[in-house]
Amino acid sequence: MSERSTELDQAAFDSLLPTAQMNRRGFVTTLAAAGFALAVQPVQASTVITTDASGLDAGSATVKASGSELPVYYARPAQGEKLPVVLVVQEIFGVHEHIRDVCRRLAKQGYLAIAPELFFRQGDPTKLENVADILSSIVSKVPDAQVMADLDACAEWAVTRGGDAARLAITGFCWGGRITWLYAAHNPKLKAGVAWYGRLDGAPSDNQPKQPIDVAANLNAPVLGLYGGQDQGIPLDDVEAMREAIKAAGKPGDIIVYPDAPHAFHADYRPSFRKTEAEDGWKRLLEWFSKNV
Repeated sequence: MSERSTELDQAAFDSLLPTAQMNRRGFVTTLAAAGFALAVQPVQASTVITTDASGLDAGSATVKASGSELPVYYARPAQGEKLPVVLVVQEIFGVHEHIRDVCRRLAKQGYLAIAPELFFRQGDPTKLENVADILSSIVSKVPDAQVMADLDACAEWAVTRGGDAARLAITGFCWGGRITWLYAAHNPKLKAGVAWYGRLDGAPSDNQPKQPIDVAANLNAPVLGLYGGQDQGIPLDDVEAMREAIKAAGKPGDIIVYPDAPHAFHADYRPSFRKTEAEDGWKRLLEWFSKNV
């Protein structure tokens, strides 16, 4: 994330402080009880969408990855084998209740959804109280290569839970949206990806040597990008450049821009949530996976 977008994100959060009707301690306690990272406050007190686990096998597990035990949340139909698999990649706030709910939504559609805690080696974002701290002390220290390897391990683990290795997809939000593009260029077995408002360009670093725009010509699977026209952290010029790069490389894919939507328009636990755009994006995701996976 660029310095500019980091500052904008922090300013956006700071402008939405809890009202006097609930003090800070009470507000944070409510969020923690609901399974949200402290860092996402201030947010709405609850999600707009709540998906129960009836008819599902859902819960926590660990996956052996690069000599470590990677914590994951998974959800799948209680019955069935050879299920299509979706890797669900978190925002910078970790695998909190919203991400777990996304997994259950996908499971209700017949998928085995897996959300790995991709920051677990570097730190726990639920223990930090602002975006700047998460970015500097955790996110900046997470190597892309480590993330790719962890996602590969989750894809392999999925087979032991009734997943079909030949029907693999990925979706991710914000930080996870960027990872979605990168993973589509990394794994030749991937069938489809849906990237929600993931960063597309930026300065390289040791941990993040390439950005999605750099790997557009290497995509192994069709990726659908979903972006907001009012996103202050992702310039529309970057979105259009990515669209052109995919087209120039002859790669299948599509990018949708919702003109009036801000960043994180799918995050129904944040004030940025936009119901119309979120519902349309989710419909497009299901259609994309149904067509390609």
